[in-house]
Amino acid sequence: MNWDQIEGSWKEVKGKAKESWGDMTDDELDQIGGRKDQLVGQLQRKYGMSKEEADRKADEWARSL
Repeated sequence: MNWDQIEGSWKEVKGKAKESWGDMTDDELDQIGGRKDQLVGQLQRKYGMSKEEADRKADEWARSL
């Protein structure tokens, strides 16, 4: 799935994001709203990832959908 598709169907995909990153709250996931830059930033803050690592993890997750 590409990021435009993810953003457009975030309500359906949000549950899969919660499965992958269980430490994120529903409010944080709502704030992300399917936007890759928001997800990358949240992964950096919540999990202490570097920007490069968070970007890679986000893309891997999107490909798995």
